[in-house]
Amino acid sequence: MSEQSKSKAVAGLVGGICLSLGLMSGANAAEGDVKITPLGSHDGEFCALDRAMVFEDPNGIRILYDAGRTVAGPDDPRLGNIDVVLVSHMHGDHLGDRRIKETNAGTCGAPEFPVITLPQSNTVDVAVKKQAKIVTGSEMPAFFAAKLEAAGGDPANSLLVRFGGERVVGGVAITTVQADHSNGVSPSFLTGALADDLKAAGLSANVGQPTGYVLTFTNGLVVYLSGDTGITAEQKLVVKDHYEAELVVMNIGDTYTTGPKEAAYVINDLIDPKGVIASHANEPATSGGKLKPGTRTAQFKDLVKAPVHIPLSGRTIAFNGDGGCTAGCD
Repeated sequence: MSEQSKSKAVAGLVGGICLSLGLMSGANAAEGDVKITPLGSHDGEFCALDRAMVFEDPNGIRILYDAGRTVAGPDDPRLGNIDVVLVSHMHGDHLGDRRIKETNAGTCGAPEFPVITLPQSNTVDVAVKKQAKIVTGSEMPAFFAAKLEAAGGDPANSLLVRFGGERVVGGVAITTVQADHSNGVSPSFLTGALADDLKAAGLSANVGQPTGYVLTFTNGLVVYLSGDTGITAEQKLVVKDHYEAELVVMNIGDTYTTGPKEAAYVINDLIDPKGVIASHANEPATSGGKLKPGTRTAQFKDLVKAPVHIPLSGRTIAFNGDGGCTAGCD
């Protein structure tokens, strides 16, 4: 039995009391399941700029991934308590240069983001109000420490975890893995002469490599969050062979990240997980909660061998420690 399998056997005995948000489905999930709830721009849909997801461990720890623009700030009633915030990279649609005021404004294809969150970001606003820890890799922790302090938060809540390392927060093990993308900080997130000079030169500040994440929950479920990435060798060597990921949140939007065909190759040939949640499709993928034919998301679902779950905003999907979907499944 591998060390990973041994840890799963032990972790499978761990239970907890789960925080329940009444607006979410998945209420029938077992106490030992991990609950995943997308927070998009339009209730019950998978829309063009949807990025954010909340992961709830069986012990109640709640992790917000890539808050972006579709979380309505720290007072968004869908958030509940947030203990950890993850940021794959520094682009505005993931960090949150602006945000919705409330859900369902505008259309699924063109949501309205009237609230400007510069220079601090939607991510930092949420982390400060929730007193959450921001866990990132590369050179991002120093940036977030300064942002937290400037916003009245605790800079010590910005935690580093680089490739090959691990942070355990509230019982959930967190590590970063390589993503093949860019990671410039727009001058709009900066202040002073540096911001002015970068803007005038048409440049952004670099904070090291972007990342994906691997999360190991207390029930043994291992989840790979791809972030914005292309195809990488590490998706097999690290994500599959070392961490043995069973569930993948895969960005499929093309141009800026893997497209549906490339993402399907990653899933089918490199990782071979038990299930997949499509993400970052850059399209209004659903209408009335149903997947629209001819979309990138539909193409991805058709190409992938494993079950593909569509992240409908506010609808919780639950998974057991073996990666099996137990509630909110398509």
